[in-house]
Amino acid sequence: MKGLLLVGPTASGKSAVAMAFAAQQPIEIVSVDSALVYRGMDIGTAKPSAADRAAVPHHLIDIVDPTEAYSAARFAADAVRLAGEIRARGKLPLLVGGTMLYVKALRDGLDPMPEADQAVRAALDAEAAERGWPALHAELARLDPVTAARLAPHDAQRIQRALEVVRTSGRPLSAWHARGGDAGAEARIATADADWPIVSLEPDSRAWLHARIAERFDAMLSASFLDEVRALKARGDLHSALPAMRAVGYRQAWAALEAGPLDGLRDAGIAATRQLAKRQLTWLRSMPTRTVVACDAPDATARALDALGARARSAC
Repeated sequence: MKGLLLVGPTASGKSAVAMAFAAQQPIEIVSVDSALVYRGMDIGTAKPSAADRAAVPHHLIDIVDPTEAYSAARFAADAVRLAGEIRARGKLPLLVGGTMLYVKALRDGLDPMPEADQAVRAALDAEAAERGWPALHAELARLDPVTAARLAPHDAQRIQRALEVVRTSGRPLSAWHARGGDAGAEARIATADADWPIVSLEPDSRAWLHARIAERFDAMLSASFLDEVRALKARGDLHSALPAMRAVGYRQAWAALEAGPLDGLRDAGIAATRQLAKRQLTWLRSMPTRTVVACDAPDATARALDALGARARSAC
């Protein structure tokens, strides 16, 4: 085993379980989160506390500036390197987070994809400003119905990327994602599960998760999340199209500060976070070998610790 993965939707309790596991055996935590990599984005990403980071080494947090892009391919390379270094220190690499594209990149690899084209992206942003993202989603449905079927009509970042791929390559995104036959897929799953076994925290009750999401967003607002976003805007070198500023919560806060009203931020942020959780759960259901723990069970932490311990022992 190269490393053990603890995943789940946002607000499912992954960080608390990881810290509890650290009390049982020597581990180092590698973040699997596309927002935690950015410096200066602390409140809206629910970064681990300074006390937790002092108690247990954490990696892939605060490693790039918000002006920079950080890709799934770069994550996979960084995670593999870090896992090797952690094992060399006699500890278990525990990879914790909910960015499912990063999980896919690590376990399955990534298909070769066209590079980003800033001119095409700018043109798509201009079209979206004039016509709206639902209209571009409808266009995507004609060009790439497979990809469009899994995207919400307002999922601007993913709609833009899918249309960018079609316009620059002449091939739909779903064709770039196509891989080998069933035998090859089964072999990849077996290898991935041996190298990177997964324990997944998933709620039996969606209402429980929704309540947790609302509580978490309220806590962020109380912790001066808006002031954090104001400070990012005041830098002058950031804009709403950057991947960092498209992170859930930050996108809604940026828009509220630019156009208002601020009193709609809470509802917008909670709704966007619910949509994120829904996408994360959809990704997770496509991973058949994961060990699922009901994160809303009264003894969820104990169950998760048992599952992590069992997966770690079985892979040794």
